[in-house]
Amino acid sequence: MIDITLPGDALTASLVDVPSVSGSESRLADEVETSLKRLPHLIVERDGDAILARTELGRERRVVIAGHLDTVPVADNLPSRRDGERLFGCGTSDMKSGLAVMLRVAASTATPRHDVSWLFYDNEETDAAHNGLGRVARNAPTWLNSDLAILMEPTANRVEAGCQGTLRTLVVVPGRRAHSARSWLGDNAIHRAGEVLSRLAGYVPRRVVIDGCEYREGLNAVRIEGGVSGNVVPDRCTVTVNYRFAPDRSEAEALAHVQDVLAPFECVPTDSAPGALPRLNEPAAADFVNAVGGEPVAKLGWTDVARFAALGVPAVNFGPGDPNLAHTREEYVEIPRIAECERVLRSYLTE
Repeated sequence: MIDITLPGDALTASLVDVPSVSGSESRLADEVETSLKRLPHLIVERDGDAILARTELGRERRVVIAGHLDTVPVADNLPSRRDGERLFGCGTSDMKSGLAVMLRVAASTATPRHDVSWLFYDNEETDAAHNGLGRVARNAPTWLNSDLAILMEPTANRVEAGCQGTLRTLVVVPGRRAHSARSWLGDNAIHRAGEVLSRLAGYVPRRVVIDGCEYREGLNAVRIEGGVSGNVVPDRCTVTVNYRFAPDRSEAEALAHVQDVLAPFECVPTDSAPGALPRLNEPAAADFVNAVGGEPVAKLGWTDVARFAALGVPAVNFGPGDPNLAHTREEYVEIPRIAECERVLRSYLTE
């Protein structure tokens, strides 16, 4: 059973040691729910493997502080291990150290200056269609009502504003099938895919500055599939392309851009999610930025701030993990950053 009174590093380790790959969060959700229900100042509700624990103090402002329970697949990096001031293990950075901060501050802050909705949810590290926050938006939309949302994504304890949009599309490369001994009678689709790869390799991505935050785009091949058998010239090859686009572009504009870059090849979109503008001038967001200090930077990646942005709620990313270590085999979190994140978040809620 998780003990949320443990120090931040020990609590992080205990959370990491409960495996919770996307789609398998139930055990961790059960333990989080049980722990939060012991706190008399919180009202706890559940939707699937998403847990909400909220205060009802009648404050003028409500803040949602949210973190996902799931991780990417384990890469021989469980159980957790400590080496000096680093805690290694799957999810240490993304984002069980952030969950530990949430649990400790939720437990110890009974009368915050803003009402707080502590939201723990499932299936963030997978296709957008399965995202637990999206399910909550459909099943329990009032959970998301707030003046500000803080996503505990790894940011090394600085505010990362907004987020990129993301688009995945299959680029279909046609050919003509033939016996490989008579290859001149066919048209090799895998060979033709070289043109797609060449365009992607030479692509120069945009850099866009919005509200002082620079978003760097990226257009990359992430998978290639083709082939029939060892003696057949293939008549079809597909290249999966992922476009990370700045939040000044809509999903439709992003798809149109990819189609323009790769024309005349057919582009079949398979997954898409919009970005989120920084909105740092909103009073609730500015208040949090001032509490954290330092200069905000752009979030290079997609996060659920976009879901809040779609609801008209300003949202930021802030957590103790290092975004450059997320999803890596050697993932770790710097232990002092856990305590620092907790100090900043508690100070923001109480001072």
